[in-house]
Amino acid sequence: MAELSFFAGTMDCGKSTLALQMDHNHRARGQVGIIFTRLDRSGEAVLSSRLGLETPAVEVGQDLDLWETVVAQLTAGGRVDYLICDESQFYSPEQIEQLARIVDELDIEVFAFGITSDFRTELFPGSRRLIELADRTQVLQVSALCWCGRRATHNARVVDGIMVVEGEQVVVGDTADATHEAEVEYEVLCRRHHMRRMNSRAAQAAALSADVLPFDLDACPVPPAG
Repeated sequence: MAELSFFAGTMDCGKSTLALQMDHNHRARGQVGIIFTRLDRSGEAVLSSRLGLETPAVEVGQDLDLWETVVAQLTAGGRVDYLICDESQFYSPEQIEQLARIVDELDIEVFAFGITSDFRTELFPGSRRLIELADRTQVLQVSALCWCGRRATHNARVVDGIMVVEGEQVVVGDTADATHEAEVEYEVLCRRHHMRRMNSRAAQAAALSADVLPFDLDACPVPPAG
């Protein structure tokens, strides 16, 4: 029986790398799949990882019907054994429901990869619907780390070096697009430093300030090994 599987985690935990590996493993066994993605860091219609690997993909625009896309390939005599759906947090709830229908009615495996919450610590609509509908949700075990060394659990948006908690939910950063008026980056933080609005650049500045006490900066010390 096919399943809708959601692999979730923060940035830098290897979601896209796992998506690429899973596609490779299935293709090596002679299976045929479709790779979908949306707003990848490397541009349109590509699935890429921070390790430098990438592969062509179908860009999931707002109006793309995933069900119709798969059915059209099958009707034309094509074969579809599985779907890889990266950056699924950006899919609409309706598109997530289409993925569930593909699993239930076409018996095609769907592997979705995405971030659960945004820079405001609120669930993305696509991720929320995946959590509600997925046959299984798996939190990736590769831990991204906050600048303090603790496990990172939250995604932070940094605009021109300053962490922000207001603005549009979807603003793509970490791209080669030179048209951005401001430098938009994303950073993973532990909950305490996200709540304190202390990203790595702010921590570096605070370390040089005579007004900051050591316990203010080291509010989240790393426990000793062992």
